[in-house]
Amino acid sequence: MSEKTLSETDIITDIPEDEETAEDRKTAGLAAADYVAKDTSVVTRVPGGKHWYILKVQVNREDNIKRNLERRIQIAGLGSFFNDIIVPTEKVTEIRGNKKKIIKKKLYPGYIMINMELNDDTWYLVRETTGVGDFTGSIGKPTPMSDIEVKTMLKQEQESPTESPKLKVGYEVGANIKIKDGTFVNFDGTVESIDLTSGKVVVVINLFGRSTPVELEYWQIEESAG
Repeated sequence: MSEKTLSETDIITDIPEDEETAEDRKTAGLAAADYVAKDTSVVTRVPGGKHWYILKVQVNREDNIKRNLERRIQIAGLGSFFNDIIVPTEKVTEIRGNKKKIIKKKLYPGYIMINMELNDDTWYLVRETTGVGDFTGSIGKPTPMSDIEVKTMLKQEQESPTESPKLKVGYEVGANIKIKDGTFVNFDGTVESIDLTSGKVVVVINLFGRSTPVELEYWQIEESAG
């Protein structure tokens, strides 16, 4: 059987987004007067203006919660206290039905980064947004991210325009696999190495009674059941 190749026309861009709920739209439309802070005993003002914080949010609704926060900030007239709100993601390449599919994968499901100045009003606005659980921090008090944490997370989020999306494979080095396409179709083997840049894998198979390494495309193999 001849080896299949993937053409540029096989590339599909798939960037799923969570759905906006009626509750979110209702919450976003509240009057600015509704954002007056109530119990803010846990708020500790942090000197130095704006800092990065991490919010715990509902999983699979990160993008929707981000948009809702942005609308509420605008309606409340508190835009001067906020900068960026980020859902950290990376692009990965999957193979589905022999088609290359590029998707966005959340790096930290259930978390959002927000750059803001913490005070009574901003704390209350964020905490009262549908889907937001709390700020990360000790004993319930919001704790700013360290410079190292910010640089690490933002570096993961930022991508070079010329950088290829990372490949997503369903197996690891050492996994037992079955070859599903190509010259050695139906052979069993063990993954020796994976090159996520080129998409090549080296698999060790038993050929004529000897362990023999062969190089394959990553989509030509699948992990053996059991």
